[in-house]
Amino acid sequence: MTKIPGWPATPSTGPVLLRPPRLRDARAWSEIRLRNEKWLERWEPTSTHSWDERNSVAAWPALHSALRSSARKGLMLPFMIVYGGRLVGQLNVSNIVQGALRSCTVGYWVDSAMAGRSITPTALALAIDHCFGPAGLHRVEVDIRPENAASLRVVQKLGLRQEGFYERFLDIDGGWRDHVAFAVTVEELAGRSMVSRLPALPPDPAWR
Repeated sequence: MTKIPGWPATPSTGPVLLRPPRLRDARAWSEIRLRNEKWLERWEPTSTHSWDERNSVAAWPALHSALRSSARKGLMLPFMIVYGGRLVGQLNVSNIVQGALRSCTVGYWVDSAMAGRSITPTALALAIDHCFGPAGLHRVEVDIRPENAASLRVVQKLGLRQEGFYERFLDIDGGWRDHVAFAVTVEELAGRSMVSRLPALPPDPAWR
């Protein structure tokens, strides 16, 4: 078992916080996922189970256990995205490889009701800073379908370098989908934080 330095962790800036998943996240997680089916399903891995089945409250305990197990084995860093104290999404640092490569892949989703508030770019920036800092990694990759304009804007805001194009890369939404690869290495930040590339968010989300 390979323990990742700096885990568990709760990196934050302003009203955005990343934290490990909790068993008691089930109801909030399920509510967001079920409500966002049209927003999320086309970007999700192909499954033989219905959206309702795999995103129900009952589905969370097994997923939570799998995420925590992978984290304990040093394979991933699973984070919940919290904004102003509310769970609004999820971000996973996956495919962690140590040794000479010291690289990982980051994937994320956020509640459509929270889109356009710079929450996702901030969450990704926090994750990258954590990967390059406490986690001791050298390279972060984000793979995005060319049709996913919202996700492309996230990496563009952070200035991630477009590194490649993967044809028929992942089995997503019922088919093998092309992906554009974006990446960043420690050297490209030149000692600065990724969070510093973004304007600060207001400290109070002003829930209504």
